[in-house]
Amino acid sequence: MNSFRSILSRTALGAAAGLLAGFTALAVAELVAGLFRPAAGPVTVVGGAVIDRTPAAVKDFAIRTFGENDKTVLQLGILVVLAVIAAGLGVLALRYRWAGASGFPLFGLVGAAAALSRPDAGGAADVLPSLVGAAAGAVLLCFLAGKAAAVSGGTDGTGGDGWDRRGFLVLAGAGVVGATSAGLLGRYLTGRQSQGAVASRNTLVLPAPTSPAPPVPGGTRVKAAGITPFTTPNKDFYRVDTALVVPKVDAGTWRLRIHGTGVSRARTFTLEDLLARPLIERDVTLTCVSNEVGGPYVGNARWLGVRLSDLLAECGVKPPSKGGAADQLVARSVDGMTLGSPVEDVMDGRDAMLAVGMNGEPLPFDHGFPVRMLVPGLYGYVSACKWIEDIELTTFDAYDAYWVKRKWARRAPIKTQSRIDTPKPFARPAAGTVTVAGVAWAQRRGITRVQVRVDDGLWQDADLAVQDTVDTWRQWSYRWQATPGGHNLTVRATDATGQVQTEQRTRTVPDGASGWHSVFVTVT
Repeated sequence: MNSFRSILSRTALGAAAGLLAGFTALAVAELVAGLFRPAAGPVTVVGGAVIDRTPAAVKDFAIRTFGENDKTVLQLGILVVLAVIAAGLGVLALRYRWAGASGFPLFGLVGAAAALSRPDAGGAADVLPSLVGAAAGAVLLCFLAGKAAAVSGGTDGTGGDGWDRRGFLVLAGAGVVGATSAGLLGRYLTGRQSQGAVASRNTLVLPAPTSPAPPVPGGTRVKAAGITPFTTPNKDFYRVDTALVVPKVDAGTWRLRIHGTGVSRARTFTLEDLLARPLIERDVTLTCVSNEVGGPYVGNARWLGVRLSDLLAECGVKPPSKGGAADQLVARSVDGMTLGSPVEDVMDGRDAMLAVGMNGEPLPFDHGFPVRMLVPGLYGYVSACKWIEDIELTTFDAYDAYWVKRKWARRAPIKTQSRIDTPKPFARPAAGTVTVAGVAWAQRRGITRVQVRVDDGLWQDADLAVQDTVDTWRQWSYRWQATPGGHNLTVRATDATGQVQTEQRTRTVPDGASGWHSVFVTVT
C-alpha cells in the first residue's frame, strides 16, 4: 500500500511539474507574441493550422454543433491536449529528466512550423513565441523534475529531503508568479497594440451617403411573436470565419491595393480616400454557405460603402463580357484569407461594395473594420472578405482561393431558401389559430411566393410581407387552424424566375444546402 501511495505521489508531483512548465511555456509565448506579433501566439497559430487542414465535413459538423462558439471549443481542445502532454512529460522527466524536458522544444518546433504555414506568416516574429516559450518550459521542467524526484524519494520531510520539498514548493510558487506575470504582461501588450485600432473606430465619423438606401416600405415586417427581425442588429449578426483572434486594424494605417491581370492603373487607397468618394447605402441580406436548411447563418443589414465596380473601372478593369482579361477577383484579408469572386458578377450593375458602415455605425471589428467587401447574391465565402487589404485581378484557371482549394465550388450564387421561425421545433401551441411565420430569401431574384404544408396535406399559400428589394429577405406568415396532436409543418418558396425551392436535400458542401425546412409541433 505504501509503495502504491508512493507511486501515486510521485506521479502527481511529476504531472504538477509538467503542468506548471506547460503553463510557463504558454505564458512566456504570450509575452513574446505581445512584444513582437500578437497573432503568432502558439495556440492561435496551431488552431489556425488545424482549421486549415480540417476537412470541410468536419468544419460543417463543428459549425452545426457549436455554432459561433466553434473557435472557443477548438482553443479549449488545444489547451486540454497540451495540458495532458505537459503532464505526461513531467512524469517522464522524473526518471528521464532530459527526455521529458526535450518534449517542450519539439512542441515549440510544431508551433513554429504552424506559424510559418499560416497565409500571413512574416518571418522570425512568427516563430519566436513558440520557440522561446518552449525553451522556458523546458528549463523550468528540468529544475522542477529534479526537486520533485528528490521530494518523492524522501520519508519524513526533514533534512535534505525537506529542503528539496521546500525547494520544490518555492520554485513552483516562483514559477506560478512569474508565468502569471508574463502572461498578464503579454495580454497587456497585445491589448495596447490594438488600442490604436479601437481609438480609430471610436473617432471615425461616417459621411452621409450620396445614394441613400430607399426607405423600407411599410408592410415589410410581419407581426408575429418569434419571427426574425427584418433588420438584424449588429450584435446578433452571424459571424462565420477562420480567425481565432479577430484582427484589429488601425484605420489610419489601413491600405487597400488593387492590381493584377487587366489592371492598367494599379492603385492603393487609404480609408480617407474611400470616405471622400460617393458612398452608397443599401439593405442587403448576407448568407453563409455553411448555413444548413433552416439554419441561423443569414442576416439582413443596412450597409454603407463605395461601389466596387467604380474603383475597378478607374483601375482599367473590364468584365469578361466586355473584353476584360480577368474573370476572377481575389480579395485578401489582413490575416491572409483569400476569397475569389467572379468579376462579371462584381461589375454587372449589382450593388457590390467595399463597405465601411453597418446599420448606421462603423463596421464592428467582428464584421471587418475598417473595410469589408460584399457582393449581393453570392455566398459569403466567395464575396464577403472581411478586413480586406488587397484585391488582385486574375483568372479562375490561374488561382484557387482558400475555400476552393478545400473542394468548395468556385462560383456560388445563393440558392432559394425559406425558414420557419415560429413555432419553434417541438413547441406545444394550443389548438386553434396558430401563426406560422418566417423568412425566405433568393438574393438578386426576390421571393414571389411562399407555401406551407401541414403533414402530408396540400400546399397552402402564405401571406407575404412587402418586398423591400431583391437583395433582401422577405417575411411571410400563415394562419393555421391547428388541431390537437403531433403535426409536421413544412415551408417552401418560389423566386421571381419561377423556380420553386427544391425538395432535394443536400449538405452545404460544395455550394450551399438545399431542401425544405420542417418543424414538428404538438398541439395541445
